[in-house]
Amino acid sequence: MKLRVNRRVVLLAVACALAASLASFIGVEAQQKGGANVAIDSDDIGGVVTSAKGLEAGVWVIAETTDLPAKFVKTVVTDDQGRYVLPDLPPANYQVFVRGYGLVDSPHVPAKPGQHLDLKAVVAPDGRAAAQVYPANYWLTLLRLPKGDLDEKDMVIETKRCYSCHQVGDPATRELTKNLGSYKTSLEKWDRHTTMGPSGPGMAANFKAMGAQRKMYADWTDRIAEGAFPKVAPPRPKGVERNIVISMWDWALPTSRRSDVAATDERTPTMNANGLIYGTIQGSDILAVLDPKKNETSMIKIPSNGPVIDDKTPDSPYWGTEKIWQRQADPRSAAMDSHGRVWLTARTRAPQQQPAFCKDGSNKYSKYFPLPGPSARQVEMYDPKTKQFTMVDTCFAADHNKFDEKDSLVFGQNSAIGWVDTATFDKTHDAAASQGWCPAVLDTNGDGKITEWTEPNEAVDPKKDHRITFGCYSDAINPKDGSIWCSGIGEHDTTLVRLERGLNPPQTCKAEVYVPPPDKMRIPGSGGVAIGSDGSVWQNWRGSHEILKFDRSKCKVLNGQTATGQHCAEGWTVYKTPGPTFEGGSEDQSTDMFYLTEVDRDNTLGLGENVVLAGDVNADSFFVVMPKTGEMLTLRVPYPQGFHSRHTSGRIDDPHAGWKGRGFWSSYSMYTPWHQEGGKGARQKIVKFQARPNPLAK
Repeated sequence: MKLRVNRRVVLLAVACALAASLASFIGVEAQQKGGANVAIDSDDIGGVVTSAKGLEAGVWVIAETTDLPAKFVKTVVTDDQGRYVLPDLPPANYQVFVRGYGLVDSPHVPAKPGQHLDLKAVVAPDGRAAAQVYPANYWLTLLRLPKGDLDEKDMVIETKRCYSCHQVGDPATRELTKNLGSYKTSLEKWDRHTTMGPSGPGMAANFKAMGAQRKMYADWTDRIAEGAFPKVAPPRPKGVERNIVISMWDWALPTSRRSDVAATDERTPTMNANGLIYGTIQGSDILAVLDPKKNETSMIKIPSNGPVIDDKTPDSPYWGTEKIWQRQADPRSAAMDSHGRVWLTARTRAPQQQPAFCKDGSNKYSKYFPLPGPSARQVEMYDPKTKQFTMVDTCFAADHNKFDEKDSLVFGQNSAIGWVDTATFDKTHDAAASQGWCPAVLDTNGDGKITEWTEPNEAVDPKKDHRITFGCYSDAINPKDGSIWCSGIGEHDTTLVRLERGLNPPQTCKAEVYVPPPDKMRIPGSGGVAIGSDGSVWQNWRGSHEILKFDRSKCKVLNGQTATGQHCAEGWTVYKTPGPTFEGGSEDQSTDMFYLTEVDRDNTLGLGENVVLAGDVNADSFFVVMPKTGEMLTLRVPYPQGFHSRHTSGRIDDPHAGWKGRGFWSSYSMYTPWHQEGGKGARQKIVKFQARPNPLAK
């Protein structure tokens, strides 16, 4: 009897083992079939991503190669069954891996286009390991805002000042480099850290302005060194966020500063189809160029007659005494005209050498409103056909800009707008005859025109009009009526300004000013402005992580004594998405910050017309508003970490090619590319975003 029992046990064990083996075999076979069943073309890689937990939905599959003339990376997201397709890969050998929240990076697997490739994702062993791929804004949630002379709002403002140049919360800031040496306390190390490098003097001034409360940074990095990590993970991509395809190329230099991008004439997004992409690289005096068809990048030196801006700053912990930002042209914003020429802002002379006509009354603009100067940047035009630069001396300081329908390139500045009539300049090559400018004067006496006015420091007189001061770091042109809209970027800015030039500027220039009501603007600090094809105006707010939509057609009052800002509460709509906040801070004190905003009027991205995108510079992402539904999305760039968008350019290469014929271009634009994932030696990236119908579209 005992023997029979043992035999039964043995037989049962064997049967179980066979069943388990068969199940395992079937599982492997199913997985292989799953990958093989993902349809691909000869220039695609596709398959299924699984982990120890099963199918991995909403994780990124990343392919990179250095076989091409420029380093190239393509990133896609898995669908709800863990399937992916990396489409339209240039011929090369690729290293493919998986990154996702809740995971650590998987081993890199070699692959070639045309290959089915199932991938094994690696579940993170603990929360700290998983958090290594979280964007900077999540790590910054560990920063505790202390009580003191500065209130919570002011402490957040001081912290977000840093975002304009680089992220706060990335490894470079949360794990201070060992190159700083040894110090008795972490606060001493922070005091030293903020004095170093090309921006050292400015950083140190802002840091010391926080007084004793600046110790919060030392406490923050100490706790991280002791093992602290963000307990809340970012959400994985979902819905249409999984349809995004990201392609990127290395360009510029490892020491380059910020960059703006020009891919087309945004008034006609099919212009320059499949052509070169240009970017102004501020710290290096170069115009970076990408040929997306050849996967090649190059650099063009931007000329200048101005003095050398010497990089007399403290040693850098990364670059030592090397003068990485010594420059002359100091270029910034870029735009492309209908001829494919690139117009950019640059220093063509010394700021103090302003032409006499700017203020002596010899032309109608300086007679009406003289510009005393100095003006830091002027205008240059690069013609790809002749490969020549042409300089245009401007009275106003040129920066961000937009073309109007009459080929005037419009620039914002403090308390005025300026423009260069490029058609007139092409005919005359006369800078004085080709430019103009206007102050912002409100029609406060309500007669429908601008006459004698009171100055900004004077009380409004009901019998006169009134000039205002305002910021115009970002400008936009309304396609419905040609009006110009301005947004400043000061921490306390609250205004949205509308200007129309009329038929005989500057005499016919007229302004309106709008301020959101307090319940729709909890924290001041405006940012970028952009306008949809329907005339709706979108303005992002840097302080409160919001985008506001303004509809002027809802306003009951447009001029008169009450039209001084708070007179159209009915015109504003707020779009705010929940996001990470500072530890112990209010829910309004987000660790994110939107830099500038763009409206994709022509569906160049593929999500629809008039989609609104704001560069979320501390989150490696774009914040997106779908205007028809009010849905809000996050388009994250997971690799390499450090995506910091300032400027965009949407282009249609082939309107008949579906999603493949469209692309929305931006760039990595931190002042410190060595803060990107990869560290010192990493180069800036030019990035193309495309939205396909589904995650498996090929």
